[in-house]
Amino acid sequence: MTGPASDAPQSVPTVEELDRLSTDELRHLAFERAERDRDVGFFWDLVRHLPQAEELAAEDASSGAITAGLAETIELVRELLGRGLGDAEPLVRARFISYIRGED
Repeated sequence: MTGPASDAPQSVPTVEELDRLSTDELRHLAFERAERDRDVGFFWDLVRHLPQAEELAAEDASSGAITAGLAETIELVRELLGRGLGDAEPLVRARFISYIRGED
């Protein structure tokens, strides 16, 4: 007897498949996984890679000093991403792809 279809192993998309997606689509998939898994660490790791993280650290003395729940952390990351990625986009895309594939 087999379980429900949702219990079936899901295939992991290839790097090539994911690389064809837009950055926003990758963000959506990565955020969906992190929210489902309640992985605050993913969001904080992502913040460290964003160009605006230096501004955040300067305003708060240290980004590690911020104590926020998952919802607040997600909102912070969305706000920072909304400011644009600039030169950090390839690095952030690679982080999204790695996370989606479970290579973290």
